[in-house]
Amino acid sequence: MAALVCLAASAPAAAEVKSAAPGGFEVESKALVAATPAETYAMLGRIGEWWNVEHSYSGDGANFNLELKAGGCFCEALPAGGTVEHMRIVFARPGVMLRLQGGLGPLQDEGVAGTLTWRLKAVEGGTEIVQTYIVGGYMRMGGERLAPLVDQVLADQLARLQRRLAH
Repeated sequence: MAALVCLAASAPAAAEVKSAAPGGFEVESKALVAATPAETYAMLGRIGEWWNVEHSYSGDGANFNLELKAGGCFCEALPAGGTVEHMRIVFARPGVMLRLQGGLGPLQDEGVAGTLTWRLKAVEGGTEIVQTYIVGGYMRMGGERLAPLVDQVLADQLARLQRRLAH
């Protein structure tokens, strides 16, 4: 059984565009990790250790901050001064779920509302993570064109979290 859990924890995150239309989309990724839900939740808060800095303004994970409480900011300090609010936490339940709202990356420049949720579930030998991002509103490129791109980026982020928890 331990070998099965290790194999599952090393498997890449599974990603899927659940739905897409001109005014919105839903993407979902899943991963298994050989860490407890509490350890997984704590690592979500250390976002600078695993978030791909290619999808940042500063290029340095040390500039990220994610305070694990309602109202907490997923923010980034800019090297020449200033800050960026990527998202705001609206629901925080340690070891169970973390939900943020905001437009990630280029969606910040669009007339959209987005909700990113990480659900954590204890499974034998670790934790199942289900990551969803639901976006709706006005997108100049259209949700159906943006969904696969966002899905790819968020699947990469979840795979990086999965790899970080493996160490």
